[in-house]
Amino acid sequence: MIRSNDILGLIHSNAYDACLSELTNMRTMGSVPFGGRYRLIDFTLSNMVNAGIGKVGGVTKSNYQSLMDHLGTGRAWDLARKHGGMYLLPPFLLEESGSFDNRIEAIKGNMNFIGRSDEEYILMSDCNVVMNFSASAFAAFHEKSGADITILVKRGSVPAIENTLVFETDGSGRVTSAVFGSAGDEGCFSTNIYFMKKALLERLINDAAAMKKKSFEEDIIMENVGKLKVFAMEHTGFAYAIDSLKAYYEANMALLEAENAHDLFMSKRPIYTKVRDDMPALYGIESNVENCLISDGCVIKGTVENSIIGRGVTVEKGAVVRNSVIMQDSFIGVGARVESVIFDKSVILKPGKTLCGAEGFPVYVGKGIVI
Repeated sequence: MIRSNDILGLIHSNAYDACLSELTNMRTMGSVPFGGRYRLIDFTLSNMVNAGIGKVGGVTKSNYQSLMDHLGTGRAWDLARKHGGMYLLPPFLLEESGSFDNRIEAIKGNMNFIGRSDEEYILMSDCNVVMNFSASAFAAFHEKSGADITILVKRGSVPAIENTLVFETDGSGRVTSAVFGSAGDEGCFSTNIYFMKKALLERLINDAAAMKKKSFEEDIIMENVGKLKVFAMEHTGFAYAIDSLKAYYEANMALLEAENAHDLFMSKRPIYTKVRDDMPALYGIESNVENCLISDGCVIKGTVENSIIGRGVTVEKGAVVRNSVIMQDSFIGVGARVESVIFDKSVILKPGKTLCGAEGFPVYVGKGIVI
């Protein structure tokens, strides 16, 4: 049986930043706020911690100040330890390029961290898929199947992410073919969560780097489908791959459905995040709130419907917020109205102003903007 303390976690925090460029201009994909009080990395990190993984490396490339502030020492995830714990891995300079441009170079650049770790196995993940899955069950499936590489997959519409792999499997879950999927097609697609022996990853990365190969999906996974035992384990619960601003908005809105919220935030595998000590949300006498997620520290005096409201948000008297995602410390003035919008942190909408997007096409307002 694979022990949890024999698994090393590796999280790519900058993967697919370009898919959400509006929100990742000043932060990594991993530190993008989600669901009112979380960051995208919280889901990946909590999945690992809930499985008992005690050493996790966060691979970063750029704009990681926000990620550093959020993760801190890793205490919120019980990763502030003398042995193991949370490691933030900034880009190591490579002789060939000066920085990494792909997943192979990112792993190669952190090979010293991987090589010095005592763990036998490695669980590698990105931050762009919001889900709550059992990493322990994932490891058990890998061991029982006798796989060399196990990939967590989701059946559904293929996200609009470059080089997303789509698999066909036999009755046991072994991958029989792997191709690049087309956005919108139905199939069994990769969530880019991989489990394998650390020694195998090191060998595959060193061989690929020596031959100047750059695509992890094509040159390592697709290349070895017929050479190694590559298996796929399907995740059947809530999972949302964020590939655009629209998908980010829809993933937030999906939390307003009780079934999705219960599947993502289950008591047996909680999602941890950085604690912000604040007062409970306050509701004015004339406030009206319906079908919303309201975070702590909010002051709601107006009307809020079908919205995700982050920490410390103020909605003044007579203001109306509908079908929107409002991030922390934003301010909606007296009599103002917003609908189908995404406000980044600390946005101010002055009294009487109106801002509306279209259904399915939200208007995005950047951090700290005053309207």
